[in-house]
Amino acid sequence: MKATYKKYILNFKQASGTSRGILKTKETFFLKIENDSSVGIGECGLFRGLSIDDRSDYEEKLNWLCKNIELNEDVLLNELIEFPSIQFGLEQALLSLKSNDSFELFPSNFTKSRDKISINGLIWMGSETFMKKQISEKIQAGFSTLKMKIGAIDFETEIFLLKSIRNNFSSTDLALRVDANGAFSPGHALEKLKRLSDFEIHSIEQPIKQGQMNEMADLCEKTPLPIALDEELIGIFDVTKKEKLLQIINPQFIILKPSLVGGFKGSEEWIKIANKKKIGWWITSALESNIGLNAIAQWTYSLGNKMPQGLGTGSLFTNNFESPLEVLNGSLFYNNNLKWNIDL
Repeated sequence: MKATYKKYILNFKQASGTSRGILKTKETFFLKIENDSSVGIGECGLFRGLSIDDRSDYEEKLNWLCKNIELNEDVLLNELIEFPSIQFGLEQALLSLKSNDSFELFPSNFTKSRDKISINGLIWMGSETFMKKQISEKIQAGFSTLKMKIGAIDFETEIFLLKSIRNNFSSTDLALRVDANGAFSPGHALEKLKRLSDFEIHSIEQPIKQGQMNEMADLCEKTPLPIALDEELIGIFDVTKKEKLLQIINPQFIILKPSLVGGFKGSEEWIKIANKKKIGWWITSALESNIGLNAIAQWTYSLGNKMPQGLGTGSLFTNNFESPLEVLNGSLFYNNNLKWNIDL
């Protein structure tokens, strides 16, 4: 068995704004495993500035994995515990290697083009005009749930945008999620959540920066609208620590990005704990290419969660790979009439 990796730079069609800054490119790595005539491919979706494994020894660890690929999978995953995106790439590549079709990792009605996954439409930060344009386009495209990035432009402008949406669409017709990416200060967060609750918001992701456990717990207890933890889950590897975090904060939801929390295995640990504590959850991609997105989508479908998922990121890049993934009427489809076109 032989393993190699390759770095790849994804280019955004248009610069995309978050509260952390403007994204123009996204670095990622592809892991290829070969065994006789079989080939498996997986994506190690490193997210600079966000991933816990954004470290100087990242490629050193990838090299180590390639040299030791014949070790037992559990041994490898344990050795990679501090490199969740590499764990995720390894899980994909091994599933791909064992599959009759390199890209059908979790055979289902989804991969047979018989069913779909409901997803939210993503509204990036930008000028009021730019955000209005995106909102209009997503609604016309048939999305019934929108996720709006907030926290980078003036809060009053964001309130105005939400008000204009609600003037035209009730919460029955259109669900609104907002994502602050930790932009609010603990001292002002509750006041802002109260204002946002006027617009019947489905949930807000990460209102304050991660690592402020007591402040977040207080916010989740007093909040007038559901809070979803996102960045808060990054870098928590131990199951006992995962249980402790959800026990103390007790959020209404958690959001799982496999590239950031340890792939399928790490995500399923969070899901098991959340289910036990009656905490809701959904899955989101982390700006992977269609290779990683495909793996996340197939796995997500296998979980049976009917909430809209955050899997609509495949069309963001100019140099993504052609794939059967297709977004239609606010849902993600696997169109078997479309073929993969990958040159790595």
